[in-house]
Order: sequence, then C-alpha cells, then structure tokens
Amino acid sequence: MARRPVPKQILGLLGWLLTCFVAAALGGLASAHAGAFYRELAHPPWAPPGWLFGPVWSLLYLLMAVAAWLVWREQGFRRARTALSLFLLQLAANALWTWLFFVWHQGAFALLEILVLWALILTTILAFWRIRPWAGALLLPYLAWVTFASALTWSVWKGNPHLLA
Repeated sequence: MARRPVPKQILGLLGWLLTCFVAAALGGLASAHAGAFYRELAHPPWAPPGWLFGPVWSLLYLLMAVAAWLVWREQGFRRARTALSLFLLQLAANALWTWLFFVWHQGAFALLEILVLWALILTTILAFWRIRPWAGALLLPYLAWVTFASALTWSVWKGNPHLLA
C-alpha cells in the first residue's frame, strides 16, 4: 500500500466522493423532470417505484467513491492508471444514460449504452479486484443494480414505442 499521510488520504477520499457525486449531479440534471415522464411510461409489474432510485443511486455512488479511493490509496493514480481510467470512463457512461433515456427519449440508444456501461463496470471490477479485492467487491451491488436496470430499460423501451425511439 502506498503510504500517504492521513490528511492526504482524507483529501483523496473527498476527491473521489466529489468526482462520483459530480457525475451523479450531471445525471441528476437530466432527471430533474424525469418524474413526470417516468409516470407516463408503461412499466413492467416488477419495476420499482420512482422514489426508490434516488436512495439506491446515492448509496451506489458512495460505494463507487470508496472503491476508487481504496484503489488510489493502494497504488496511486499513476500505478493504477488503467483501473482508475476505466472507473472514470464507466462513471461518464453512467451519467450519459440518464440523458439518453430521460432527456432525449432514445430507448434503443439507452439500452445499447447501458449494455456498454455493464461491460465497463465488469471490467472495472476485475481491474479493481487485482489491486484491492475489497474495492472490486464494493462495485458488485452497482453491477447488480445495472443488470436490473438493463432489463428494466429493455422492458420500458419495448413497452413504450410511442414515447421512446
């Protein structure tokens, strides 16, 4: 493990938290008026209520930040460049999905993009696991949720051809 003074470790954690919650905020901008659109959509019976997404995503972003921090703390950005770059790439893909689905109403592109996101998350988990297994494990709930969200995206897209391209 890279030996860093405690203040630098705390700043590192705050930096990864900020990075993750900026991505969340970018997605949040896209979903600011998503509630009305989400209620307008036909959903499968297993779809969660709209209010559940905020708390789930908040927890997932927190877990993502801690996972990235653990990798950074273990090896620093230079030595963990590939793993942390993958992490940042999947974070950008995560934010993009909300724009595709809720702002641009592009169901097909949102489905394709979430499948790419899923692959990026899995690749990030594997890269993190090699450096710090606990960091990879912290991303497993995220992968599980995006797996569920992929099925939900497909179902909602197919069930709403008049609202989603």
